[in-house]
This record gives sequence, C-alpha cells and structure tokens, in this order.
Amino acid sequence: MTKKDTFRVVARGRDGSLQIRDYTSLDPLTDHHEQVGIDDCSTDLALRGMPVFRGLIGPMPEGKNIVRYETPEVFEMLTKEWGITKPKKRRRRTSEKKAAEASTDSAELVS
Repeated sequence: MTKKDTFRVVARGRDGSLQIRDYTSLDPLTDHHEQVGIDDCSTDLALRGMPVFRGLIGPMPEGKNIVRYETPEVFEMLTKEWGITKPKKRRRRTSEKKAAEASTDSAELVS
C-alpha cells in the first residue's frame, strides 16, 4: 500500500479557473477547515482514516501518493463534465452479419 504524502485542494478562482494547492502535511488543512470525521469506507485502503473536512469533498485518490479534496462547486462542475462526455460508440456485428461474412469467406476459399 502506497503512502499518501501530498494533499491537494482544488477550488475555483474568481475568474472561474481551477486553483490547485498542494500541501506536504495535513496541518494547513486542519488550520483552515473544520474536521468533521474520518473516512472509513474508501475502496482505496490508503485513504481510510484520512480526515473529512466541512466544506470540502474528499478524500479521494489522485495518482499513487496524492489525496485530493475539492470544493463543492468544483466537484459539481467536474462531475457534470464527466457525465456529459460520451464514450466512443462501438459497432457490434449481429450474428446474422457474422454468419453472412463466414459463408462469404468459406465460398471464397472453395473457389
């Protein structure tokens, strides 16, 4: 299990841009935000026991050694963007097309 040693806070600036601040310890976060609990259900075991802060969404993993916290506005914005992106559509061949292609291929082999 990798030790998480960077704590990232992502907020929205006055101009709408994302502002990212990285900290090497939890002390600055506990100075500015009220801890309301600890994470006890994350699937990333390295996050279990990490603090949960009022006014921030997180902790969430980002890479191998980064713990990420986001403001609610950033979380909502990024979640909406993620939901809007459409996955590439894959065309599937139906069984009828597969059978037709197989019969065409076998006919070409015979001739």
